Amino acid sequence: MSDEFMRRAIDLSERSVEAGGGPFGAVVVKDGEIVAEGMNRVTLDNDPTAHAEIQAIRRACDLLGTFDLGGCELYASCEPCPMCLGAIYWSRIRRVYYANTREDAARIRFSDEDIYDEFSLPPEERRIVSLVRVPSARAGDAFERWTRKRDRTPY
Repeated sequence: MSDEFMRRAIDLSERSVEAGGGPFGAVVVKDGEIVAEGMNRVTLDNDPTAHAEIQAIRRACDLLGTFDLGGCELYASCEPCPMCLGAIYWSRIRRVYYANTREDAARIRFSDEDIYDEFSLPPEERRIVSLVRVPSARAGDAFERWTRKRDRTPY
């Protein structure tokens, strides 16, 4: 763990506040160098997915020309939320370091507990009934095409 990288993530969180965003910053590091940075831009861009970690992951993937960040680490000013954790897993980042906890974030009204609580419920009991299957033979066609495609890129 590098204090330098954590300091940078915290600096970005402060810059985000000054710019009108939420108090979150993140950096993606590979081979001891910062590859990409991100600040929270949710309210600035009217984009609920514009969290600092997502911004940093997107930039790192773009700059490195890959969706696989398996050789990278992420430093975040706060413990990643469920959405960011999903992106971290999908991108294969191997280690995450964070400063503030999700309980710290909840104290300033950035709580993810309702999402964690929702995930623990059966789908039919969730606030948003998220799993309503609409069967379609045609939807399966894309899966079949993917399976048969010889030049596909597995991920």
